[in-house]
Amino acid sequence: MRPLPKIMVAPNGARRGKADHPALPITDDEVIEVAIASQAAGADGIHIHIRDEAGQHLIDAERYRALLDRLKVEVPEMYLQVTSETAGKYEASEQQDMVRALQPDYVSVGLREMVRQPADWPAARDFYHWARAAGVEIQHILYSPEDVLNFVHAVSNGRIPGQDHLVLFVQGTYANGSQDSVDLEEYLSPLATMDGFDFDWMVCAFGAQETNSLVRAAELGGKARVGFENSLQNADGSQAKDNAERVREVSAAILGL
Repeated sequence: MRPLPKIMVAPNGARRGKADHPALPITDDEVIEVAIASQAAGADGIHIHIRDEAGQHLIDAERYRALLDRLKVEVPEMYLQVTSETAGKYEASEQQDMVRALQPDYVSVGLREMVRQPADWPAARDFYHWARAAGVEIQHILYSPEDVLNFVHAVSNGRIPGQDHLVLFVQGTYANGSQDSVDLEEYLSPLATMDGFDFDWMVCAFGAQETNSLVRAAELGGKARVGFENSLQNADGSQAKDNAERVREVSAAILGL
C-alpha cells in the first residue's frame, strides 16, 4: 500500500463555487491548473472532485478517467485520489458502482455513507473486500471519534479487510467551521488499541483553525489535507488568494517543526 502524501490539496469539494471564491476550480482545466500550482507550492497529492456542466457535484467514472489521464501527464508524481462523496446526491450503491467501474488507484470513502443503517453492512462488506482484492486503495473518511470506533470495530471483525489502512480524520464542519472541532487525540485513541494493525492517517479541518489543526497532526505523526474544500482562510484570518497559497502556508508551517 502506497503511503499517503504528506500534503494533499483538496481544491474544491462538492459544495463551494465561484461565489465563495473566484479561484475555486470548477472545470477540469481549472483543476489541472490548481494541481500544477499546488505541487509547486509543496503538495504531493490532490483530492479530486468533478462537476457537471452546471457546476454541481458529480461522480462519474468516465469523467474521472478522462481527468486522471490528463493529470498523469501534467503532474505525474502526484498522488491522485478521487472522491466517492455523496454530498446528499448519491446512494451508497451508486458510489460503489462508480468505484467498481473506475477502479481508481486511490479513492476516499466515508464509512457513514457506506453504512447508514445495519442492513447496509452486507453490501458494504462486499464492496470493501472487492476493493482490497482489486488493489483499489481506500482512504476511510471518519467524521467523528464515534466514526473511528465504528471503523475499528469493522476492521476487528473483518467487515473491512486488511492489516493496513488509510484514514482521514475530519475536524469541524461546513456549517460551523472549526467551532465543532474535536481534539485530534480523541480520534487517535481507538486506533492505539489495535495491535498488529497499521494506520496511515491524515487530517482535514474546516474553518479558521485549518493551519493549526494540520500542524498539530504533523506533530503527532499524521499527514495534512489542505485547500478550499475545507477552508478559504489563512492562519491570520485573511482570505487566501488561491489553493496554492494555502498549501504554501501549511507546508512552511510543517517544515518549521
